[in-house]
Amino acid sequence: MKVISKQTNSRDCLICGVDNENGLKANFYNLEDGSVGSLFTFKFNHQSYPDRVHGGMISALLDELAGRALWVTNPELVGVTGNLNVRFKKPVPYNKPLKGRGIITSRRGKVFTAKGEILDENNCVLAESEATYIIIPNTQIATDSDLQNDLSIMVEDNITEIDF
Repeated sequence: MKVISKQTNSRDCLICGVDNENGLKANFYNLEDGSVGSLFTFKFNHQSYPDRVHGGMISALLDELAGRALWVTNPELVGVTGNLNVRFKKPVPYNKPLKGRGIITSRRGKVFTAKGEILDENNCVLAESEATYIIIPNTQIATDSDLQNDLSIMVEDNITEIDF
């Protein structure tokens, strides 16, 4: 699927934070179908049982994917999670390149629902989610300047397409 543009990263976020030494450091891309895509590799320190990523890390990434779907069309808005339902279908490995997608399924006023999924290199779905988010003013998250400063890191790369 064609990448239209890239989303920014944060400094300290567990999922996208470039300065978080224990974080995933995932990158996110706006895709031609209106979804958000991601390329990432979980690390050894994200494990639960041997050779498996912890369910909490999987859930956090799915939450980020579904929540960032809002930024495809409204990058100035912030959504907070109202609920998140996750289905773990197969073990998610660490130290292997993976990909994820998030897409909004409905939006009514300040509430939207979205789906997320984590896939392996063969496009097999390893975990998926459905979530509801509430759009709130940025100032309820942090001051506008603090939020803008934290979410303004552009990690350059040459990704133009993701195979979904």
